[in-house]
Amino acid sequence: MSGTFLLFVAGLLGLFGYAYATTTIPGANPDTQAQSNTFYWSDGSVMTTQGATNRQNVDLAQVPKLVQWDFLAAENATFYSDPGIDTQGMLRAVYHMATGGEVQSGSTITQQFVKNTYLSQDQSVTRKLREIMISLKIGGQMSKQQILQGYLNTCYYGRDAYGIEAAARTYYHVHASQLTVSQGAFIAATVNEPSLLMHADTDPRAKAQAKARWTYVLDRMAKIHKITAAQEQQYLAAGFPTPKPYTPSAGMAGQTGYLVQTAEKYVEAHTSLTDQQLGHGGYQIYTTFDKKRVSALSASVNAMERRHLDPRHRPADKDVQVGAASIDPSTGAIVALYGGPGWNKGHWTDNADATGVPVGSTFKPVDLAAALDHGAVLSPGQPAAPVTPDSKFDGDDGITIRNRQGQELPDSKDPTGLLHQRNDVPTKWGYITLRKAMEQSVNTPYVQLGEYVGYDKVEGEALSAGLLRTSLQYDTPGFYIGTSTPSAIRMADAYATFDDGGIQHEPYSVTKVVADGRQLPGFDKPKGITAMSASTADTVTDVLRGVVEHGTGTNARALGRPAAGKTGTTDDYRSAWFIGYTPQLTTAVSMFKEDPKNAGLRSMQGVGGYAKVFGADMPTEVWTGYMTAALRGQPVEQFPPAPQLGQSTDEYGAPSPTPSATATRSTPPATPTASATPTTPTTITPCRGHGHGHGQHCVSPSPTDTTGTTAGTGGGLLGGTSGGSTSPSPTPTTSTPAPTSVRGGP
Repeated sequence: MSGTFLLFVAGLLGLFGYAYATTTIPGANPDTQAQSNTFYWSDGSVMTTQGATNRQNVDLAQVPKLVQWDFLAAENATFYSDPGIDTQGMLRAVYHMATGGEVQSGSTITQQFVKNTYLSQDQSVTRKLREIMISLKIGGQMSKQQILQGYLNTCYYGRDAYGIEAAARTYYHVHASQLTVSQGAFIAATVNEPSLLMHADTDPRAKAQAKARWTYVLDRMAKIHKITAAQEQQYLAAGFPTPKPYTPSAGMAGQTGYLVQTAEKYVEAHTSLTDQQLGHGGYQIYTTFDKKRVSALSASVNAMERRHLDPRHRPADKDVQVGAASIDPSTGAIVALYGGPGWNKGHWTDNADATGVPVGSTFKPVDLAAALDHGAVLSPGQPAAPVTPDSKFDGDDGITIRNRQGQELPDSKDPTGLLHQRNDVPTKWGYITLRKAMEQSVNTPYVQLGEYVGYDKVEGEALSAGLLRTSLQYDTPGFYIGTSTPSAIRMADAYATFDDGGIQHEPYSVTKVVADGRQLPGFDKPKGITAMSASTADTVTDVLRGVVEHGTGTNARALGRPAAGKTGTTDDYRSAWFIGYTPQLTTAVSMFKEDPKNAGLRSMQGVGGYAKVFGADMPTEVWTGYMTAALRGQPVEQFPPAPQLGQSTDEYGAPSPTPSATATRSTPPATPTASATPTTPTTITPCRGHGHGHGQHCVSPSPTDTTGTTAGTGGGLLGGTSGGSTSPSPTPTTSTPAPTSVRGGP
């Protein structure tokens, strides 16, 4: 056994010696010194280049000694004594990651320099072995000072800064030679997560993480005796060295910054590339973004703001924001985004891809789709009854809501102890059809419908349509009328599922990535998945066409071609939406008010001179202006005819139908018992998608998150969001507008 072991060890040593002897140090890759990423529009023309010019190499002598040690303390304190690799460090990194600790690279500064300068960014065993061998061997050709100098000049620090000189200028407006120990500690920290920490001056989450990493670097400096404990306390007492505001190159101005950010997120989600690797450049990224449509969407937002918003003279108009996304429903390609006024205006958050803005009544089509697919338990203990847009529900304001067991829902804030669901106005609708309730955006029928269908069924329908579970509100009555907070991209995608006959396509923004002359895998067009039957999707579309034709969305009729859509407004007018589509294009527009320095939505009452801001107003105006330009020259296409549905059932208490009517009244509520398994209403239209032929099985799988969104907050009050029937339409003025006509609420 001893002999076998010794033979094995000798073999390993022999292999190691052979590998070491045969390893040669290649010439430095010039691309690692100055590279850029090139982004292309959907037509193949160049959108922008990133990273080509913002690099200025400096000698190590130009970097203060203690700033050099900021990096060594953070990354590789044994740099001057180790052989170029740190076996213990690599094993320690594996252990930390396996036990859920802080993610560490396990690579020495020498290894990182070798990877940046001589090798590719591939994540492969072969590349890693070459990195180790070259790192061991390079000490015979280069001094430690040369290696450290090369490392500092090849790192990516965020903000399009390559090398420590560019980093010093972009973060603190000084030369590298002028950096302080405290500033150097922050810049050293950015190497780990440049895309996040670059926003440490504006993003509270980024600043918190930057401060934690900055503190860690100073602590390490004290532990390795490069500064004293007293000096460490002085730096900490002086406070975190907040970076100067970021002024990006002109190439990232306007919407370009948001487009590049969206594309980079998609690339990282579909490859093993990190933002650090992307930051080294050399990638050609082909996007789905249509240059003319992006311009048209931005122009429509700007035109609306010029017409209605005057923040210098009307305080209510300050901090009003818009987010929008436009998707090709047949593929899921994101053709246009509006993320905000632009990075060059200091607005970093992409409003098109950010969650946190409740969607209001634009969620009601999901309720209807779930009811069409699963039916509703209208009487306790009975099977789910078929529901159609002709089913009648109580539309009066202030009614109590029952669950599937027949129990009235509680509300501890109500004097009666029961929930009394509100509409936007106290109109006495009586029992109205779900179609009418959708057209006039009446809340009470859809809250009650949602309770009868069941949270699990409605949630499943939302997931199948393309929404993400992380953005959906928990089980409250308000869930059914839009307390959830999906992004504009995801809401456009969900409506695109209705638009494409029930076929859901994951939204995507990149079609091809080329590096070193080869195309990277992972960017095939997402395949469509049957999320719901074509009958369900086309029925929802037919109802939403009514919203545009004679409901709250009539302002969208200005488009002049067949359109379907839904308005949405939330409690205290904190957000307003319009989401609409034609057979060729689906677009979602959100509008809200938030102080960039103080998180939290604020009421938009008074914005634009409107006493109440509805989705039917400014958001619909943006939608119509954009869609008119985006579809100019395109043929006018028709939606499929409305499917013929089977028998439907009214909520108990609705007036008896006439003999010629098709609806039937449900049986009176029985003693509350566990509800039976819902059954699917019978339809006569087969499952299909527009342009996709006919399908045989209409399953509802949950989609995978591919666009990358930030976590948001939603409501949760039992009152839910406000809806409403008809309400005065104000004429914008500087004071409270007077009613001039009748129009739907949200």
